[in-house]
Amino acid sequence: MQLTSFTDYGLRSLMYLAARPETTCSVREIAEHYHISRNHLVKVVHKLAQENFIISSKGKGGGIRLAANTLHLRLGDIVQTLEPSMDLVECFDSASNSCTITESCQLKHYFYEARQSFIKTLNQHTLADTVKNPALFFAK
Repeated sequence: MQLTSFTDYGLRSLMYLAARPETTCSVREIAEHYHISRNHLVKVVHKLAQENFIISSKGKGGGIRLAANTLHLRLGDIVQTLEPSMDLVECFDSASNSCTITESCQLKHYFYEARQSFIKTLNQHTLADTVKNPALFFAK
């Protein structure tokens, strides 16, 4: 299983903001910190704002900051919101499934169980847990 870079960048952006909960930051600042594409990060930040994980303001003095209560969100819930598909195998998507053994296959049940365990494990932790020591987070 591999999460998309979209989800990865979303989590990293939230972590960056969580390490500075009282600060308004820029997309450029976060992109430079992680050495990632600013253009791609703009799309990620837009989604984070749509989901009310962050507050975004435009114009001079604008930027992004963590929304209230986002620090307490569970990681599995965040991943499920950002990840476009948690389909580990073709048969999880009935619209595009062309597997000929779907009806008799038991493997899909094990993959489903593994996916549920993955989210359950992540949900044992919050965004706040990812930045226990903000000073070290920004140390280079």
